[in-house]
Amino acid sequence: MPVWSIVLIVVIVVLIALLVALYIFGRKAQRRQALQKEQMDAVAQTVSMLIIDKKKMKISESGLPSQVIEQTPKLFRWNKLPIVKAKVGPKIMTLACDAQVFEVLPVKREVKVVVSGIYISAVKSARGGLEVPVKKKGFFKRIFKKDK
Repeated sequence: MPVWSIVLIVVIVVLIALLVALYIFGRKAQRRQALQKEQMDAVAQTVSMLIIDKKKMKISESGLPSQVIEQTPKLFRWNKLPIVKAKVGPKIMTLACDAQVFEVLPVKREVKVVVSGIYISAVKSARGGLEVPVKKKGFFKRIFKKDK
């Protein structure tokens, strides 16, 4: 048997093993995510707040409680996270936010949101209405657009 065929067989076996491992890891991650979503929905509550500022910041610079920063994996401490500063009642709080909600949240307006701990998971309504940002078309859609 030639050497190149042995190398090809070994590469194929390694790729198959890698795909199986990724499939198993993905299923476990999916189960964990569903469990976390259930827990977050169980403790969710609707709160009215005035949005002061919103930014994407590293978690270490965000101003979140030190206990939250310590619990995050070291790998994710470098990633930027959507952070919202809001006035909830008499307190000014720093909250983490879902990426889709972050785009819709209006600054310097009163908003009713669904909050689970320090995480904003949904927007119910806003005084003055919510402005949904217009998505830009992709490069190829702009080039190959069909005029009707």
